[in-house]
Amino acid sequence: MPQHSPQNPAADRFSASPHKVGVLLLNLGTPDATDYWSVRRYLGEFLSDPRVIETPKWLWWPILNLVILSFRPQKSGHAYQQIWDREHNDSPLRLITEAQTANLARRLGGEDIVVDYAMRYGNPSTRSVLERMEAAGCRRILLVPLYPQYSATTTATANDKAFEALRRMRWQPAVRTAPAYYDTPAYVAALGDSIREGIAALDFEPQRVITSYHGMPVEYRDKGDPYYHQCHETTRLVGEYLGWPAERLMVTFQSRFGPTEWLQPYTDRTLEALPGQGVKKIAILAPAFSADCIETLEEIAITGKASFLAAGGEDFAYIPCLNDSEGGMDMVEAVVRQELSGWL
Repeated sequence: MPQHSPQNPAADRFSASPHKVGVLLLNLGTPDATDYWSVRRYLGEFLSDPRVIETPKWLWWPILNLVILSFRPQKSGHAYQQIWDREHNDSPLRLITEAQTANLARRLGGEDIVVDYAMRYGNPSTRSVLERMEAAGCRRILLVPLYPQYSATTTATANDKAFEALRRMRWQPAVRTAPAYYDTPAYVAALGDSIREGIAALDFEPQRVITSYHGMPVEYRDKGDPYYHQCHETTRLVGEYLGWPAERLMVTFQSRFGPTEWLQPYTDRTLEALPGQGVKKIAILAPAFSADCIETLEEIAITGKASFLAAGGEDFAYIPCLNDSEGGMDMVEAVVRQELSGWL
């Protein structure tokens, strides 16, 4: 076994490093720019993930590379252009996640803790950030997937990527993974308060409030993914917290892709149908997202609004994600402190 000596510089480096605790916030990801090739690289990585697309690789590879990645980057790039932060030349998702990281770092404080963030797809990569944390002396790392409801397509693949990177490390830190927090009192309260405050700021009273969750193929639910049930439980608990009758809150699912059946009711079709049912004033939010992104800002706040108004709707309000709001960060801090128990 190598001994601690001048002839073993690696041992010197690690023995001299302070032992720190790392907190790594994990989110989905974003292209680095809105041009065709940037979006294609991002979509290629995202849609190649077997956790996301369970179609056998031999069948999916030609469809993805010869068809989807030839045409979809233009459409997605246009959508990203609608919400891109021109001042910082970056996506809202990355900027908000950076702000969440800085806020949490201030709250936790101290020289013995390192807070950082990484993206499952795109930059900064999970591997690069884990290597940076390890080099900074982190001997214990808490992985925090920023997904309130658990799904193999989000939480699991974020953790998969982290463990894939850890597998390449000569000296692995001790690792914990934070669980889904869809039913925790802190999350339910933060979400409920954001709804109450969002509605109070409006100049109209919504007839219905829609909680729109990211969708998934029905097949995934039927195979045992708990996401669908956790989404419904989140909305039920928030309704109880607000003291609302069950019919005032609706659950819908957005962002379906491909020809297979996805979780229903679909958000887009619901928005088109509600005015014809006499529901012409609505508010909508996306509780499955911890930060506003293309699925919330473009798909809901822009395209969804246009569809609702075109169908005869009169008033439409989008209630933002928790982002780095005070209530949202109180919730993230509570989750992190709970999972760091015994480490700090």
